[in-house]
Amino acid sequence: MKYLPKTLLPLILLNNTGAWADAVPLQEVLAQLHVPAGFSVSVYADNVPNARSLALGGNGVVFVGSGREGKVYAVQDANHDGIAEQRHIIAENLTMPNGVAYKDGALYVTEISRILRYDHINQQLANHPKPVVIYDQLPSDKHHGWKYLRFGPDHKLYTAVGAPCNICNPEQDIYASLVRLNPDGSGFEIIAKGIRNTVGFDWQPGTDNLFFTDNGRDHLGDDVPHDELNQWTVKGGHFGYPFCHGGDTPDPELAGERKCAEFTPPVWQFKAHVAPLGIRFYQGNQFPAEYQNQLFVAQHGSWNRTEPQGYKVVQIKFKQGQAVAEQDFITGWLQADGSALGRPVDILTLPDGSLLISDDKLGVIYKVSYQGKL
Repeated sequence: MKYLPKTLLPLILLNNTGAWADAVPLQEVLAQLHVPAGFSVSVYADNVPNARSLALGGNGVVFVGSGREGKVYAVQDANHDGIAEQRHIIAENLTMPNGVAYKDGALYVTEISRILRYDHINQQLANHPKPVVIYDQLPSDKHHGWKYLRFGPDHKLYTAVGAPCNICNPEQDIYASLVRLNPDGSGFEIIAKGIRNTVGFDWQPGTDNLFFTDNGRDHLGDDVPHDELNQWTVKGGHFGYPFCHGGDTPDPELAGERKCAEFTPPVWQFKAHVAPLGIRFYQGNQFPAEYQNQLFVAQHGSWNRTEPQGYKVVQIKFKQGQAVAEQDFITGWLQADGSALGRPVDILTLPDGSLLISDDKLGVIYKVSYQGKL
């Protein structure tokens, strides 16, 4: 199916209070975004409602999980002009299909309670292929039910099961965990605990260490606790939830005698409530050398902070394998009056070295390119 992007049409936006805001043309949204010198932001695709997780398939096809829409999309820039002129609906009527992953010609999709596989997907983009259910024993709770999905260096599928609450101590081990399984659904195992809600992870180049974001609990105040960037290396370990948040904040309701020193601390503390989601270590060949192997993070933005924060893409700088600094990469979605023009969700590197960033509020995918001197 071919379509023309509607970048000149007005979009109706909701502000943070849920009230209707004025219509804003998408080109005006782009004009509000600020990037470092030499970079530019364009619209790659704009007809992808509730666009969330991204995965790169064969022939440059980008698969998009849509969460609330219950659909999975495929978009493609077949003529390499920087705009995805083709869009297909791969699946619909699914239950919060957030996570998407691609391997060996098959597309994998996570709903809340199960993982689906669409075989030979490259030959069936327009045919609504029927999936194979490879695993259906995940919890069905919708609270923190959106699941991220990636293949690791060990060729296993990784996903996470969030806590079914803001703050609680679930009786079942499966909650607040990081899990993995084989592509055929066998070998399911819990590999880490104490993770409230991660919706983004990636492996550090050269080390194969898994880094993941985690969203801190609500209702402790505007500035507490920190959201987290964590590092996982071996099976086991506990990252604190629900007893400790951000590595240094005992929970006032559940900590009891548990000390934060008992748990694995984050390798980086984000500001409270910025909601870090998708992350990506840059390994392309388009950006300047100082961006190589550095981590981009999509901050979805706070929903209940007195003064909103987040709503941007930041870069976590690494030195000798350690996170040492945070700096803004794309800002401008958050306006001075507290309204938000968009909410970044996930990040993907294209073969040409540019970045794609999904925005579930506007239903668009941005493309970030570098035209400066290398």
